[in-house]
Amino acid sequence: MQEQFEPLQNDLLLRAARGEKVERPPIWVMRQAGRYLPEYHEAKGNRDFFECCRSPEIASTLTIQPIDRYAGLIDAAIIFSDILVIPQAMGMQVEMVDKKGPHFPAPLSSPDDGQYEKVMQKQVDVKAELDYVYKAITLTRFKLKGRVPLIGFCGAPWTLLCYMVEGGGSKFFVQSKKWIYKYPKESQALLQKIAEICVEYLALQVAAGAQLVQVFDSWAGELSPPTFATFSLPYLRHISANLPRRLREMGLEPVPMTVFAKGAWHGLEELCNSGYNVVGLDWMHDPAEARRIANGRVTIQGNADPGVLYGGREAITAAVEYMVKGFDGGKQGWIANLGHGVTPFVNPEELKFYFEEIHRLAGSS
Repeated sequence: MQEQFEPLQNDLLLRAARGEKVERPPIWVMRQAGRYLPEYHEAKGNRDFFECCRSPEIASTLTIQPIDRYAGLIDAAIIFSDILVIPQAMGMQVEMVDKKGPHFPAPLSSPDDGQYEKVMQKQVDVKAELDYVYKAITLTRFKLKGRVPLIGFCGAPWTLLCYMVEGGGSKFFVQSKKWIYKYPKESQALLQKIAEICVEYLALQVAAGAQLVQVFDSWAGELSPPTFATFSLPYLRHISANLPRRLREMGLEPVPMTVFAKGAWHGLEELCNSGYNVVGLDWMHDPAEARRIANGRVTIQGNADPGVLYGGREAITAAVEYMVKGFDGGKQGWIANLGHGVTPFVNPEELKFYFEEIHRLAGSS
């Protein structure tokens, strides 16, 4: 399939991810395809969120919307999907509730609730269960015609476990904490199973046409340093160690891999040694300090506070100047992004200005 795609016209992201010197830092942002864009709502219509994910035609349309809107300003597309498709493939029901977010009607309550055993024993056919994602990736690659690379992704094992036991987003993470402290062995068994599914899922995304993959550990910041070292990091490492091996088994070349562990500021040193090419930063990191810690081992991605996009153009310029200076101009070892996803009420023109300022302040010189 891959040899049928048109050649890549803009490989800036892939070169930067591999640590090469580039003429300017590549730019993309998390959740760049989504609710802040009026065209998203038009294309989505009255369909359920997961219905959009399961329709390759709609998912590819939504993926490409920001590439069309910000033509020439951004250097990658990220497939429109959701991290919770893995729990769905594992047999759990997940709904997207309007104005509330994801909801599991029957979360895992304890290792002996009957459902835990069922989930652990289920032989997940990752190819069949998530076929719609691969179809969306392949269709998107054809539609992109080589304009920019396409990013695939998955949720990290720890973050997915949180959703599976909490039943949705959480403020206090009562169930997640109960699981790791009260049932550590069962938690680790579940994390390992998720990690193995992640490897296969990402490998199949690459086979379908993804050119870089990112692992989102959105709830990493809920863990203390020792619990992060026990319940998150080993499973992130499992993915980075086994994905290249799995791709070679499939006759495919490994692709660059990014890890984004939101809130795990204390783990930056370990994340730089965790086998990923790129480490994503949230906005709690100081760029210069992060660059010092990374010391050229990985490319860094990030990291302006998405909230600056509400603050007017002067604030946006100041945030970009701070990043560009901290990342030493960004001609090597930096992928410009936000420190988290674009939030729903952002004015698309303010995001455009953010992109333009990165081009102006870190462009060719």
